[in-house]
Amino acid sequence: MKLHELKTLRTRKVQRIGRSGKRGSYSGRGVKGQRSRSGHRIRPAERDLILKLPKIRGFRNKPKDEVPATFNLGVLAAKFGAQAKGGALVIDRALLQSAKLVKKDYKGIIKVLGTGEIAFPATMQGLRVSAGAKTKIEKAGGSVADTK
Repeated sequence: MKLHELKTLRTRKVQRIGRSGKRGSYSGRGVKGQRSRSGHRIRPAERDLILKLPKIRGFRNKPKDEVPATFNLGVLAAKFGAQAKGGALVIDRALLQSAKLVKKDYKGIIKVLGTGEIAFPATMQGLRVSAGAKTKIEKAGGSVADTK
């Protein structure tokens, strides 16, 4: 074998896309968008998941205290004023649930606030009562018992 008898191995040319030529002006890349551009990189799906997570204060460190369901004295007086004609009325969790002011499966804190006036004697049982509401209830002849 002589040097001039050697033949080169035919290597397949790597197809270079996006330089016009035989495949039309878009060369198999489509018309527009990220994939038609040179140097395109598509962001992995994991990156989108990371971006959706909360950034500050930790994902698991949410406040543990529940926001209490609050009612003003004026709302309770308007709702139960007719029932209290006969005498003192006991307002507790069961009464609020039966009046549909609180959902039946609600297990959180219920608090009575002092906005408004109450004209009948009422006993608050098993509810938290603010200081202003307590003075107004006692002034009307009612009482506050067993505040949780």
